[in-house]
Amino acid sequence: MIVNTGGRTDTVQYFTEWLLRRFSEGYVLTRNPMFPHRVSRYELTPETVDCVVFCSKNYRPILPRLSEITDRFPTYFHYTITAYGKDVEPGVPSIEESMETLMALSRQVGRQRVSWRYDPVLLTREYTVGRHLETFARMAAVLAPHIDRCIFSFVELYRKLETNMPELRPISAHDRDTLAQGLGAIAAEHGIRLQTCGTNGDFTRYGIHPSGCTTLEILGRANGITFRPYAHRGMRNGCHCIESRDIGAYDTCLNGCKYCYANTSPRRAAENYRLHDPASPLLLGHLEPGDAVLRAPQKRLRTEPPAGTQLTLELPE
Repeated sequence: MIVNTGGRTDTVQYFTEWLLRRFSEGYVLTRNPMFPHRVSRYELTPETVDCVVFCSKNYRPILPRLSEITDRFPTYFHYTITAYGKDVEPGVPSIEESMETLMALSRQVGRQRVSWRYDPVLLTREYTVGRHLETFARMAAVLAPHIDRCIFSFVELYRKLETNMPELRPISAHDRDTLAQGLGAIAAEHGIRLQTCGTNGDFTRYGIHPSGCTTLEILGRANGITFRPYAHRGMRNGCHCIESRDIGAYDTCLNGCKYCYANTSPRRAAENYRLHDPASPLLLGHLEPGDAVLRAPQKRLRTEPPAGTQLTLELPE
């Protein structure tokens, strides 16, 4: 089973102690978002977890103790750093601070385990096509030696976004093509493997690889391990990523990003955050009367290397 720590909330940044305790105690409880009284129990042991995939916009809080997880589990890290400031991402550190933290993470875990996510790409009066290309070029020059790849996607115009970001401008087909061509050229200049995430069109003509940012091939190569052949449906339509189990909860992230799909509102996230107990096996609150706790099935995907095989990983100099 692949564990995802950041699809529903920025667990690394805001729930660091809880996350480390869950792996230390060897299990976690997760409520079903659609049926809250259905609670799944996942065992978090090297025998049941094939890889732990992290997603965050700030790894600084966990860096001093990250080895408590990386010493025991194969891992992979998605680090989102965009062109936006506090007007769009109120709780996210500055670009400069974020790049420093990414480089520190890369030195600790190895560049082959770190991907830089430049997404979602959206347009406003302030964040134009030109500004995106200028900012991306500046970041690419710094981050290229420290990452495995870069992943980008264009913003999805779901209904909630119309309320949260009225300043948002539609991205035309011409805008997409101009951005993709420019991002592809910058990535090629710095030797960065650039790829899309989700259904964003075919930009292979600009050297951009198609979707599939968390595949078994990527996870295996990053950790020097192999997986058995496994047919799966992806995480959503048009996605080629391996299925994973998210141990977080919606409406809990305090980053306050205007484009966020996982929060109903910043106010609700702040209210829910007050329910958090680092000692609880649940991210929010505790088990309640009427909760049904079921041990979730956890498929073993990894094949063990032959006895005596030594894994060789690319580590930063």
